Amino acid sequence: QVQLVESGGGLVQAGGSLRLSCAASGLTFSNYAMAWFRQAPGKEREFVATINWSGGYTVYADSVKGRFTITRDNAKNMVYLQMNSLKPEDTAVYYCAKGRTAVKTTRDYDSWGQGTQVTVSS
Repeated sequence: QVQLVESGGGLVQAGGSLRLSCAASGLTFSNYAMAWFRQAPGKEREFVATINWSGGYTVYADSVKGRFTITRDNAKNMVYLQMNSLKPEDTAVYYCAKGRTAVKTTRDYDSWGQGTQVTVSS
């Protein structure tokens, strides 16, 4: 079965950087779009970024545009989220997800990782 495992979260000061990784198994990775979502305490899960099967098309939430970069390595079955200029409002659990197309809507992704905590201190 499909397994997505996130890593790379942690505690960082505002203005710092983190790189999240998501390792995928149990699927033909290059057939699928991949995305990152996040969920802060007491809030709904929200879209962060998505990338199409080839890596040639990406979409970002307005709140992270210019600061975050999503990339993938189909040879390694990996997707990454480089997060720069982090802000306290970026604090959340970050989830990796698999879907058919690179869209923003949660319902279009059918497999999810367990999440990795990102905490940004002010």
